[in-house]
Amino acid sequence: MNSETQTIVEIRNLSKSYHRGSQVVPVLNELTFDIMAGEFLALMGPSGSGKTTLLNLIAGIDRADIGKIKVGGIDITTLSENELAHWRANNVGFIFQFYNLIPVLSAFENVELPLLLTGLSRSERVEHVNIALSIVGLTDRMDHYPGQLSGGQQQRVAIARAIITDPSIIVADEPTGDLDRVSAREILDLMERLNAESGKTIIMVTHDPRAAEKAHKIKHLEKGILNVHSEAHF
Repeated sequence: MNSETQTIVEIRNLSKSYHRGSQVVPVLNELTFDIMAGEFLALMGPSGSGKTTLLNLIAGIDRADIGKIKVGGIDITTLSENELAHWRANNVGFIFQFYNLIPVLSAFENVELPLLLTGLSRSERVEHVNIALSIVGLTDRMDHYPGQLSGGQQQRVAIARAIITDPSIIVADEPTGDLDRVSAREILDLMERLNAESGKTIIMVTHDPRAAEKAHKIKHLEKGILNVHSEAHF
């Protein structure tokens, strides 16, 4: 990143609570910060600190109670459900702890899924999927089903699916949480390469300090508040 890097995510006075019966449970409390384009940001903090909630708000999966979130200059808090779904499909790639692959579809078909919502022809989809699978090193496994792949391979399929639409940001929720140390390192190296070589903005929730070390910046959440004194830069 350099001094000319643009802000890609602007968060202002963001708050979120959940309801359990008649009880209101505050999760995030008036967060304000920016994420720069091309940044690799790690969100850390104890369970229940609001990390995944914040990630879901940035990705447009959930809605804030109060505040604004602008991504690429678009205030996603003002979008309708249909507009938000369309925005997500075109701007956000998702990587989950447990991969979220469809068991009855091959690696190729899982990666192709997001493209079925586009106007691309079959031959164009094939080309895009082949490129994505080559980036994650799995062209030789494209006909395999998730159950025939290791955990690390399944996560690489999930990463290929996340980048298939060339999103502006990638959100990753504990992407190495279900992997052994070797597989986790391979996935983190791949994410680091996507960030460095393809300029992808990556926002990652993790409990693992080794995973967080791959990030340019670490933000710590505690009880829904950013602990600015514990923010780290690399």
